[in-house]
Amino acid sequence: MKIIKLVAGDAGGFRCEVTAKDKCDSSTFEISVEAAQQDTQQADILSAFKRADGGEDDGNLDFSALLKATKKKKMVKEVPEIDVWELLKSAHPSEYEKIAFEYGITDLRGMLKRLKKMKVVEPKHSEAFLKRLDSCYSIEKGKKIVLRCEVVDPDVQVKWLKNGQEIKPSAKYIMECLGNVRTLTINRATLADDAAYECVVGEDKCFTEVFVKEPPVTITKLMDDYHVVVGERVEFEIEVSEEGAHVMWFFEDIELVKDKESTKFRFKKDGIKHTLIILEATLGDIGMYHAWTNGGHTKGELEVEEKQLEVLQDIADLTVRATDQALFKCEVSDEKVTGKWFKDGVEVVASDRIKMTHIGRFHRLLIDNVKPEDAGDYSFIPDGYALSISAKLNFLDPPKIHLDTTGNMVSQNTIIVVAGNKLRLDVEITGEPAPTCVWTRGDKQITESEGRIRVEARKDLSCFVIEGAEREDEGNYTICVTNPAGEDKAMIFVKIVGYLMERKKKGSSRWTKLNFDVYESTTYEAKRMIEGVYYEMRVFAINSIGLSQPSLTSKPFMPIAATSEPIRLTVHDVTDSTCTLKWLAPEKIGAGGLDGYVIEYCKDGDTEWVVANQELCERQGFVVRGLPMGEKIDFRVVAVNIAGRSLPASLGQPVTIREIMEYPKIRLPRDLRTRFIRKVGEKINLTIPFQGKPRPVATWFKDGQPIDPAMVSIRNSNVDSILFIRSAEREHSGKYELVLKIENMEDRAAIQIQIVDKPGPPQKFHVTEVWGFNAATEWEAPKDDGNCEITGYTIQKADLKTKHNRRTNCTATDLIMGNEYMFRVYSENICGRSDDPCFSKNTAVIAKTDLEIKRAPYTKKDKSCAPKFTQPLVDRSVVAGYSTAISCSVKGYPKIVWMKNKMILGENPKFLMRNYQGVLTLNIRKPGTFDSGKYSCVAVNDLGKEEVECKLSVRLPTDPDKAKE
Repeated sequence: MKIIKLVAGDAGGFRCEVTAKDKCDSSTFEISVEAAQQDTQQADILSAFKRADGGEDDGNLDFSALLKATKKKKMVKEVPEIDVWELLKSAHPSEYEKIAFEYGITDLRGMLKRLKKMKVVEPKHSEAFLKRLDSCYSIEKGKKIVLRCEVVDPDVQVKWLKNGQEIKPSAKYIMECLGNVRTLTINRATLADDAAYECVVGEDKCFTEVFVKEPPVTITKLMDDYHVVVGERVEFEIEVSEEGAHVMWFFEDIELVKDKESTKFRFKKDGIKHTLIILEATLGDIGMYHAWTNGGHTKGELEVEEKQLEVLQDIADLTVRATDQALFKCEVSDEKVTGKWFKDGVEVVASDRIKMTHIGRFHRLLIDNVKPEDAGDYSFIPDGYALSISAKLNFLDPPKIHLDTTGNMVSQNTIIVVAGNKLRLDVEITGEPAPTCVWTRGDKQITESEGRIRVEARKDLSCFVIEGAEREDEGNYTICVTNPAGEDKAMIFVKIVGYLMERKKKGSSRWTKLNFDVYESTTYEAKRMIEGVYYEMRVFAINSIGLSQPSLTSKPFMPIAATSEPIRLTVHDVTDSTCTLKWLAPEKIGAGGLDGYVIEYCKDGDTEWVVANQELCERQGFVVRGLPMGEKIDFRVVAVNIAGRSLPASLGQPVTIREIMEYPKIRLPRDLRTRFIRKVGEKINLTIPFQGKPRPVATWFKDGQPIDPAMVSIRNSNVDSILFIRSAEREHSGKYELVLKIENMEDRAAIQIQIVDKPGPPQKFHVTEVWGFNAATEWEAPKDDGNCEITGYTIQKADLKTKHNRRTNCTATDLIMGNEYMFRVYSENICGRSDDPCFSKNTAVIAKTDLEIKRAPYTKKDKSCAPKFTQPLVDRSVVAGYSTAISCSVKGYPKIVWMKNKMILGENPKFLMRNYQGVLTLNIRKPGTFDSGKYSCVAVNDLGKEEVECKLSVRLPTDPDKAKE
């Protein structure tokens, strides 16, 4: 029932009957007509569905962008005359979202659920209630609300239910009976009280809905920036407007949450204070940190720099004998620094024989009764610094030769080798320091490390090798080892015999003889083999007695060739002791593949090549170190695979080992070439890049004097210098000069830094003359101009403010006749207005005179014009699923048409189009990737037409778990 334009005669009793098949129910009520007043209840009910933080019936619609865009408008807009509840009741479900857009409803799903409950037909026997509960109530969080109804029987008992559960009396829920009136009072309402309530009399019920509104939480204390060194603790602290509020913390765009497996971040709540704690800052923590509430946002920047520790005394290498004492000692610049000792990478544990001490800046490691196992590399690593101080402990032990009498040994000193076979005798050698090993045959010393007969040095081993043994290799060989602690010798007799050879294809059982006469050479070239086929070989030894058992079958092999030589070998860089080489892979590699490269060098004119890399180099570049300064060196690179070495790739001429000098040059940024102005309290962080070889020495001066490190922080690297001031003060102003030196060469660059503050108040302000409705005033400039030019003055009188004035005098006009005026003046510069004004020493009295008002004739201005966009559309990139808006502004009172990809959008409920005093907004609800495209706005009137366009990109949201990884 709806009564339009209610009059006093409409007052009285009314009854509503509901029938369904053979059932009937009715309800009576009365209407009292009173003087008209504004109905705020409807607005309160609707506002419950517009709050920023909802209750249990929240929907998943997101109209935050729409509400932000229309916030100012809604503050002054009156409650709409249209009943949104009635619109929703009568509307088709396809129109729900459009109605929600039109009337700013954010919790549409929750509103529809409540609407569905309100449509339920109440049970029979409604004669128990004279006056039912109102259909809904609205209350702010923390306030009190009273639910009131009237029953027929004043003695009847009622039950109160919340979401179907009976409510028990308590300090929060107070139930009262006063005659026919029954009330339920809810004290200090919370979001948990946002629910459906019922009053039950026997089998009869009446219903209502309670909506609890929660104000948004704002941030009252913003986050500060931090500048720390590695390992320090960081605490980002904020304060919010309400205790128990939910705060979300982010690092860049990654949310920070409590993780049981990681203690890097901690979160602390203390009333309205919320703190993000980083226990030990690292270089990876550098960046921007954010704190979000449902009504605010703040951010702070974290800068982390490396700790600096100077080594005043290094550890010296030690050489000791058995049972002696070894003492390692070092000194660092900070006596508070602790650290750990390590031996061969393993932490040293104190014992009766090993003691570690720390006194002031000195750290000592003492080892009593030194044993062979104590020898090794010792390091001291300070806690919290990327620094290692190392030395070596050498143990003196007499040399000893340990011959293996198994294998080819037929007696203690004799080894039999089949002609053509390879002899490799690995002799274990002990002794500290490492002994010097010499092999001889007769009086001739064997010094070759390459060739058919050679000696190879390995750790704790001396390897004697004969490749392809021949008859003339038979004889006595002697090994002698020496070190400062003594000498040891051993003699070996090598006996050579002949052999027969056979081969077969892999997988076959048929062996083919390679020779029919005894072959005495140690080298044999098998021919007429098929490329790409795997073969196996074996050898029989023969002497005067007969044929031996066959040797072990060789590993399968395939006939292959070495690669071609590497190409385009070039010199990339040269210093006083290094040379950096670059090259490209060989053009022909073949079936044997490519295992790596060997880099060799020799002095110009010599023929002895030195191998620069102990292991094969897999990259196509290498830095050769330890080269003699000033010498001319030849370089070559060889490719290696299973078939052996390729031909070498050489440079066309030798390289002179000398540092390439590059003059020092400061690259002063363009914005620092003029005066650099900052306000008091602001942060200054200037990065000045430079270049030069070898590394230049950078030094800063302020007004001709070295910079005080207590006032200004300086950090230098190989390529730049950083000047950092956490909070600028007036005394930081001045001329800063960076001097870059390399030996006797230098470059200079100057920066003029000006730190400015608000000026002081003007002086000696007084009224000089009064005439008509005017008063002339004068003053003197302030004593303190804030370290910059005074840009003007603000003059105020008791009831009218005038505009800024750059002179030190002003005439105040439009004064009121008969009044007496006092004046005050503020000085201003680029930092703002002075904190205190200067008051005039005297006043201005405006005498009364006869006045005649002459009004200018009023002419209505013609505001019609062709459409003109005063603010264009801007390209946007948004996350899928989050509602967004694009906007522009236009003048000329035109008709507006929105298009996507040149297609008119029309009445699509996904899009909400607004025009508020020429500000045009297109709201897009929960866009998907298919909503990407070009959006345009066309403005048309009788005088013309204009169009603006922008691009909207919709990207998928980032998975937070993957982002953390």
